[in-house]
Amino acid sequence: MSFLKKLLIGKVSENFKPKYNPVQRRMLNIRAIWNNDHQDDNGIEKIFRLFLSISQLLFPGIYVKTIAAKIGYAYKDLAMDIYILLKVAFPLVILINGWLNYPILIWILVYLILETILYIPTLIFASDLFARPRSYKRSMLLLFFNYLEVIIAFGVFYSLGQNTNIPFAHWSDALYFSLMTSNTIGYGDYYPITTFGKFLASVQAMFFLSFVILFLNFFSTKVKSKGYFDIDNEDL
Repeated sequence: MSFLKKLLIGKVSENFKPKYNPVQRRMLNIRAIWNNDHQDDNGIEKIFRLFLSISQLLFPGIYVKTIAAKIGYAYKDLAMDIYILLKVAFPLVILINGWLNYPILIWILVYLILETILYIPTLIFASDLFARPRSYKRSMLLLFFNYLEVIIAFGVFYSLGQNTNIPFAHWSDALYFSLMTSNTIGYGDYYPITTFGKFLASVQAMFFLSFVILFLNFFSTKVKSKGYFDIDNEDL
């Protein structure tokens, strides 16, 4: 048991209790954007930043962190690791088992993938009051799993009907097409032929080009500006 605790929890102090839980911190972040505490923005930029910050309250991730933090601060990151891995596994299970005819599962998947798609730009554009990550390497690793999640989820979406020139013979074909689309490679063996398929391909390509590359650059260079991950610890 001690082995697992050391492996999964590490050296994080279980006695450390931050002043605010993740939900409270998000509310403070929204207030900071509204009051222009860290950036003198207005108009469409301010509306966009407020939207991104508020959107995180609509998804389970922030509440998973809050509940885990009540058990112990050291378990907050572990809970998020498990949550993200489950989000990666969910669309994969749908694909492998061919559960494409269950609308409730597809709508849940849409809901969860929206959380990921909105979370990435939120970290960049609307984290005025957030502390630096405990580990940039961990953040990059989680980003990789977010990358896998989006690829697999879009593989599910492409499989909803005959959206490509050649039907997918195996669930791995959907993953292959989604991966090629996300990297804008396009070998030509598969290509979208329906309006829905073309819309999905366009959204996926725009997402990876506009946000994932920017996010990778953000963390790989450890960019810091006033108000962005500029707090040494989480206790305000």
